[in-house]
Amino acid sequence: MEKTIDEKAQGNTLILEAKKENSKKLYLESYGCAMNFSDSEIVASILADQGYNTTNLMEEADLVLVNTCSIRDKAEQTIRKRLEKYNAVKRSSNPKMKVGVLGCMAERLKEKLLEEEKIVDLVVGPDAYKDIPNLLQEVEEGREAVNVILSKEETYGDISPVRLGGNGITAFVSITRGCDNMCTFCVVPFTRGRERSRDPHSILNEINDLAERGYKEITLLGQNVDSYLWYGGGLKKDFKNASEMQKVTATDFAQLLDLVATAQPKMRIRFSTSNPQDMCEDVLHVVAKHKNICNHIHLPVQSGSTRILKEMNRQHTREEYIKLIDKILEIIPDCIISQDMIIGFPTETEADHQDTLSLMEYVKYGFGYMYKYSERPGTLAARKLEDDVPEEIKSRRLTEVVNLQQKHSAFRTESFLGKTVTVLIEKESKKNVDEWSGRTEHNNVAVFPKRNYKPGDFVKVKVNDCTTATLIGEAVGYS
Repeated sequence: MEKTIDEKAQGNTLILEAKKENSKKLYLESYGCAMNFSDSEIVASILADQGYNTTNLMEEADLVLVNTCSIRDKAEQTIRKRLEKYNAVKRSSNPKMKVGVLGCMAERLKEKLLEEEKIVDLVVGPDAYKDIPNLLQEVEEGREAVNVILSKEETYGDISPVRLGGNGITAFVSITRGCDNMCTFCVVPFTRGRERSRDPHSILNEINDLAERGYKEITLLGQNVDSYLWYGGGLKKDFKNASEMQKVTATDFAQLLDLVATAQPKMRIRFSTSNPQDMCEDVLHVVAKHKNICNHIHLPVQSGSTRILKEMNRQHTREEYIKLIDKILEIIPDCIISQDMIIGFPTETEADHQDTLSLMEYVKYGFGYMYKYSERPGTLAARKLEDDVPEEIKSRRLTEVVNLQQKHSAFRTESFLGKTVTVLIEKESKKNVDEWSGRTEHNNVAVFPKRNYKPGDFVKVKVNDCTTATLIGEAVGYS
């Protein structure tokens, strides 16, 4: 409930189907957000063409890569411990093994990791994955290998991702890279660069390929999907300089969402993450129009206080956010909304905290991801604002926010009691081998007896019971 990231899923490494002609071994761990896991699939695809099969045994790997996150200090500390483990294996049993750091932490700590601490052989930023074969050659020839240059163009639209550890049912499809919003707490604009969008044709081709391979659900993914804008390539900020023809023929997120839902009417469509300042009414009408687009919107608010939102450089006020919530529920009445919340941001007062609680009471989010503020080096907040809220106050406020969210989550799940919902079966339930687990269009987890159903089936489930996060029921037929 209170975490964006499932810590148990972090760092999992699964084996892809091996290519007989490949002789080298790749061990690849991923940490952080969905974008990182999506990027790891791109890296695996690039290296598969370079002779690498994946392994989940680090000790036998020729190349060990970790795809990293800089959002929270805890994530960085976890990755540092893993790097220590890699190097211990390298020293003791596998001296030819090469170790590399990918992603956001690589960009931020390039000199420290490569030159000062000398704990890695190569450092690769989020826009430089196509350069990994060249960087590996540099390492083999005894030179330092680093490429953290942020690109104005790279979207990896020409690479078909290998689905790492996927269930063959659901998949992420990246539609944008980077971010222009410059929220003061966030490192993304500095580690992933300015915002640019993928060619809609490459997105549709990837989705059509997934459908042919039997996938039943995709999530359109980006730091800010509602800001998607394709006008022939380039940065979104340069759209103002586009030709009249480019402007007239440009594709925005509402149009892309409509294209995707129309192209694959039997495939369930999700999208994440939305930004309040960029979500427009056209998107809501597209969601309402298509039955295969899920009635769930993840709409981070970060704080219920307009004053704190201004300190965060969020481009919306409390009042504007509430107005957007009202519009969503007017157009999509049964939409479930989820949130991100930062607790104890610099200068946050008790009155600001109460504004957050009252906003939660107004919206009654289905679920949420809540964190205590932790200063991230390189962000505007770290440079300009003192982290002045005492730790014990942060902890107390976070507890109050989490407790209120649990109350609202229970309220939302209880609203489904006695109703029949459509569930896409994804896997076996963790708690009961005789039950399937899947998600509804509202993003609720549902469990029910297996009977003759199988993963990938859309099943109608009558809800008989629930917890704060899970619907419990019985299947009554195929959907």
